Amino acid sequence: MQNDAFAPARLGPVTLRNRIVKAATFEGRTPGGQVTDALVDYHLAPSRGGVGLTTVAYLAVAPEGRTHRDVIVVGEDTAPGLSRLAEKIHETGAKIAGQLGHAGPVADGRSNGVHALAASRMPSPLSMQMVRSASEADIARITRDYVRTARIMAAAGFDVLEIHMAHGYLLSSFLAPGQNRRKDAWNGPLANRARFARQVARAVREEVGDRVAVTAKIGMTEGSPAGFSMPESVEFAQLLEADGHLDALELSAGSSLLNPMYLFRGDVPLEEFAANMRAPLRLGLKTPVGKRFFRSYPFEEAFLREKALVFRGAVAMPLIMLGGINTRATVDRAMAEGFEFVAMGRALLREPDLVNRMAGGETAAGACIHCNQCMTTIYSRTRCTVLEPKA
Repeated sequence: MQNDAFAPARLGPVTLRNRIVKAATFEGRTPGGQVTDALVDYHLAPSRGGVGLTTVAYLAVAPEGRTHRDVIVVGEDTAPGLSRLAEKIHETGAKIAGQLGHAGPVADGRSNGVHALAASRMPSPLSMQMVRSASEADIARITRDYVRTARIMAAAGFDVLEIHMAHGYLLSSFLAPGQNRRKDAWNGPLANRARFARQVARAVREEVGDRVAVTAKIGMTEGSPAGFSMPESVEFAQLLEADGHLDALELSAGSSLLNPMYLFRGDVPLEEFAANMRAPLRLGLKTPVGKRFFRSYPFEEAFLREKALVFRGAVAMPLIMLGGINTRATVDRAMAEGFEFVAMGRALLREPDLVNRMAGGETAAGACIHCNQCMTTIYSRTRCTVLEPKA
């Protein structure tokens, strides 16, 4: 029987009022790494606008796991703010998810004041430093960091914990054979490269039990020969399903270091990106190398659908489809094709009340034009610039 996207649904032990998820999109509202009124308001908007679940991005499990110094590191000092955020979201009738992650090689070590980590040693284009290869002690410590973070998030009232295993961050740097050059038991066959991610999922589930839902964001492909790709990603999803620690998988794509536009599609505002970067990166983006890095992909509705359908045919566990979902017809088609949930990002940034208006029959399509100007604002409050008055 086809799911009704706008009816209540279960995600593990949690009941959501509908099957629409506000995807994790970097907010740029945590100066000093703390929850602010601006961050609360950012998530209140789509929650009041009708989503079943809003996802807070990006909550680091360790100081070196931040993308930069203003990212929240989950700890006793940030727990009160996170509790306040969860309480406010619950007042709207929505549930709240926290995206747990370690940025790995995507971390700006110079901003964080500590060198970044990856599966293998590599140069960082972000900090102009060398990224250190994670040691056995690092792997054990970071696994404990995920457990501690999960414990704090559950106590703070979060309903869902999303483990970030995609986009070139630490866990996915172990998965990708082109990035994992280790000579130990964390490399080799996929079962070895997937050990770290599976270990984290198991440890988090053992910590929180059935108090909260636990999901994972995985990359179907990173859009680069050096990244993780299908069909290994399908096999990885099957391993996660067999482990039984997760309540759903969110199917993403692209890589922050290898091919960022693969996830977004649409216009590439390269000049605006460059203007928001430090001098060395700003100059680099203006060269042909910058244009090759920010590759151009035309936008099309539900551009990850075909790949997601491969996963739908390979696993039985609940799946969350994302990627350019902008119309009621696409939402309904995703339900008809067996996806349990859909996640929306840019569409809700433009129109936070889109879900309520779709459910009420007021509109059948969002107004987002996929100009991607919002992506250039992530360090100065992520927002839709189309809505701003022109100077």
